[in-house]
Amino acid sequence: MTPADPLRLLGVEIAACARCPRLCAWCAEVARVKRRAYRDEEYWGRPVAGFGDPAARMLVVGLAPGAHGANRTGRVFTGDSSGDFLYRALHETGYANQPTSTHAGDGLQLTGAWVSAAARCAPPDNRPTPEELANCRTFLRRELELLRQLRVVVALGRIGFEAYLALLRERGIIAAPSALKFAHGAEYALPGAPVLIASYHPSRQNTQTGRLTAGMLRGVFEQARAHTHPAGLA
Repeated sequence: MTPADPLRLLGVEIAACARCPRLCAWCAEVARVKRRAYRDEEYWGRPVAGFGDPAARMLVVGLAPGAHGANRTGRVFTGDSSGDFLYRALHETGYANQPTSTHAGDGLQLTGAWVSAAARCAPPDNRPTPEELANCRTFLRRELELLRQLRVVVALGRIGFEAYLALLRERGIIAAPSALKFAHGAEYALPGAPVLIASYHPSRQNTQTGRLTAGMLRGVFEQARAHTHPAGLA
């Protein structure tokens, strides 16, 4: 069995998940109605697995699939403006072979990075409930167990940050309530766990208002690269 096989099998399990009836119904309805620009496309309309390099040294944790992005294309952060913003930064910092992510067969490959999310279904108004996030946490936990070369976790947005902190609390690495505060660029060295770096989420709300610029996001992945590729590590 190769390192990719357990992650592939986990992806199959994620795609078949039906733990959250509200989210399943919403994803299916969005896939049925569609956005006019994509009315001739077949939507994925199911939970979305993580994507990337099984030998990843960096894990990126976002919020959830976009209703007309990953819920349409079937690949995390693919087919919407958030994905454009993210993968451009990953390309510029050496983690991706191209700066765009338009559909699942577009040739995108990641090297040293795995991209995931706190929630695997597109939630109405981008707001998963605490119960829905708890249901999804097992998938993030298992990804962490399977990605055995991780050196750093980049949490995109407060929800991704808190989802990862919940796992750290489960493992006894941090206490609750935690002293780790969310702030863009904040970096935490944690005994027994990868370095944690926080970033604003590349949502349109943040990028169009200038709260998160391309340079700011690139800077976060430059921070991460200092840990994944220190001097002397190829």
